[in-house]
Amino acid sequence: MKATLKSLRESTANPAVSIFVTTHRQHPDNEQDPISLKNQLKVAQERITNEYDKGTAAAIMDKIHAETDHLDHNYNLDTLAIFASTEDVQVIRLPFDAKERVIIGERFATRDLVRDMASAVHYYVVVLGRDQARLIEAANGRVIKEFDQNDKAQNHMESIPFPIENNSLYKTGDGGSDRSANNENSYLKEYFNRVDKSVQELWGEHRMPLILVGDNRNISYYKEVCDRPDNIIGAVSNVTDLENGSAQHIVDGVQEAVEAYRSSLHEAALGDIDKARGVEMLRTDLQEVYRAAFQGAGETLYLRRGYMQPATIDEKAQTLELAEDPTADGVTDDAVGEIIEQVIHNGGKVVFMPQDIMDEQMSIALVTRY
Repeated sequence: MKATLKSLRESTANPAVSIFVTTHRQHPDNEQDPISLKNQLKVAQERITNEYDKGTAAAIMDKIHAETDHLDHNYNLDTLAIFASTEDVQVIRLPFDAKERVIIGERFATRDLVRDMASAVHYYVVVLGRDQARLIEAANGRVIKEFDQNDKAQNHMESIPFPIENNSLYKTGDGGSDRSANNENSYLKEYFNRVDKSVQELWGEHRMPLILVGDNRNISYYKEVCDRPDNIIGAVSNVTDLENGSAQHIVDGVQEAVEAYRSSLHEAALGDIDKARGVEMLRTDLQEVYRAAFQGAGETLYLRRGYMQPATIDEKAQTLELAEDPTADGVTDDAVGEIIEQVIHNGGKVVFMPQDIMDEQMSIALVTRY
């Protein structure tokens, strides 16, 4: 998703149409989603026709309908985002709430989405059942998806796709006469090694941290055979119904580990900020932060949660002037959002901090690369 949003941010079109539709994950609530989609598409068609012409509207709407008319709403998340031009259309299911609206301009409306993604803890849950292993992608406390045989990301995997059955010799009864605990442990380690190969292949595409779920023995064995144990940010051994419970049930059970990881990021951030200040690689003035981010010098951006600032931005001059009225002509209503996009676009990271750690005296801090 990050790669898609980066591509959209770099694109220009005339018009660039962004459509956001509120959707629902569960039946029967998702029965209203096709109606909501139809209503927003009607708004989009009317606006494009009024602001451009019928030919342009028809070209864009035909592409949108080709992608949405047969959309399976049983797979909806919290928001459906559609980014369309006369050349292409992207339809993305988002795991967070976005205001339902249609935006037309020369660039796609990705700024709020980038902010929401940057503020989330995004991770994989590796579910280590004795008979089956599952892989769930989540952000904060919401499921994005559970990997299954129909997932496109697994179409061309060299390793075994998820869910992975435990077909070891011990489990199938083909292990011979040696039914000792040591033999079972050996087979389990071999099984979890195969699971980890699949996790690492998928991790290589997205590089998200891992949370392990299972009993203490399985978690211990997985850690022992894992190729990248440093990626594991938590392990939870008290979640029930590992093989048949819903993905949301599993994700609900790891939230304490997610919050502990978030807190560790906050604690580490304070040390990183102090260290950068000591070597004069910290920027806290908004103008200086913007310039460094624009020039690609931003390594890690730290933000007080909820911090927004309207400003007038001149990209050519690389200047930013604070403004009081976010609706005034030429004013960007959220200059901080622009900075977030610049940092991420140039390969940096963004960490959102609690208001009791970063107060109004220092709402923003950028650790630079040089």
